[in-house]
Amino acid sequence: MKRRPLLLVLGVAVVAVAVGWLLVSTAGEDRTDAGAPPSIAVGSLPPEAQETLDLIESGGPFPYERDGAVFQNREGLLPAESRGYYHEYTVETPGSDDRGARRIVTGSAGERYYTDDHYESFSRIVG
Repeated sequence: MKRRPLLLVLGVAVVAVAVGWLLVSTAGEDRTDAGAPPSIAVGSLPPEAQETLDLIESGGPFPYERDGAVFQNREGLLPAESRGYYHEYTVETPGSDDRGARRIVTGSAGERYYTDDHYESFSRIVG
């Protein structure tokens, strides 16, 4: 019976140490971009992504019915915005017999993001 209070005290101590470590290790960091996706230059994108950007810029026509659909950001990896702010477009994947995993997601303010792992990670497209 005396073990429970001891385990509780140890658990609280571990959490306190972990929180303290996080506070010390992040002190002085610039938090303005905390959690922001890394950047990728247009020229570093695969050619198919550059073609998709050209299609987006010209307004289509797009090869897939879902191109231009609202992207809901369920993963929460992009900055939080209201529904309808983001739209997704397919980036062709050579050798794939379906839409593949690559997408470009655009925001209403003109920002563009690239994912090659079906929304598990994003890079902000610059340039």
